[in-house]
Amino acid sequence: MSSVLSTYLKLGFHHIFSLGAYDHMLFLLALCAIYTVHDWRKVVALITSFTIGHSITLALSTFNIIRFDTALIEFLIPVTIFITCVTNFFKLKGAASKQGAILSLHNAMAVFFGLIHGMGFSNYLKSLLGHSSDTWLQLLAFNVGIELGQLLIVLILLVVAFLVMNILNARKRDWIMVISSAAAGVALILMMETSIF
Repeated sequence: MSSVLSTYLKLGFHHIFSLGAYDHMLFLLALCAIYTVHDWRKVVALITSFTIGHSITLALSTFNIIRFDTALIEFLIPVTIFITCVTNFFKLKGAASKQGAILSLHNAMAVFFGLIHGMGFSNYLKSLLGHSSDTWLQLLAFNVGIELGQLLIVLILLVVAFLVMNILNARKRDWIMVISSAAAGVALILMMETSIF
C-alpha cells in the first residue's frame, strides 16, 4: 500500500513537470501571474481550488463515469489559459489587492477550469492504472503528487516575480502584462494547432 502511494505520488509530481503537461503549467503561470509572495495564502487556496476541480473529472473519467472528445478537451485547455490571461488584463489596476468578490471569482474560475484540465490528465493516468482494488489509492496519490508539483511551480513563479520586481525594479503591472501576454500568445497557437480546426 505504501509503495503504491509513493509510486503514484511521484508520478503525479513528475507529470506536472513533463513536456506533456506544459499546457497545464502554462495555465498555472497565467492563473497566478497577478499574485506576489505576500499573497501566498491566496495562491495556495487558488491552487487547491484548481486541484479540487481537476480531481473531480479525473476520478469520473478514470472510472468511466464520463466520456469526452479528446480533441475538444485539447482545444478547451488552451481556451482556459487564454481566458485567464484576458481576466488578468482587466485586473491590472487592483491586481490581487482586493478581497471578496475578485478572490471568490478567481477561485470559482480555478475550480471550473480545473474540471476541464482533469479530463486532460485522465488519458495519461488511465495508461498507468492497473485493474486492482488500489485504484482509489492510486488516484488519490496521483492528485496529491500533482498538487505538490503545482505548488512548487507557483513558488518558483512567485520567487522570480519577487526578484524581477524588487531587484530589477520592474513594475507589477509590467510583470503581469508580460506573463499574461506571453501565455495568451502560446494559448492562441495551441488552439489553432488542435485537430478541432
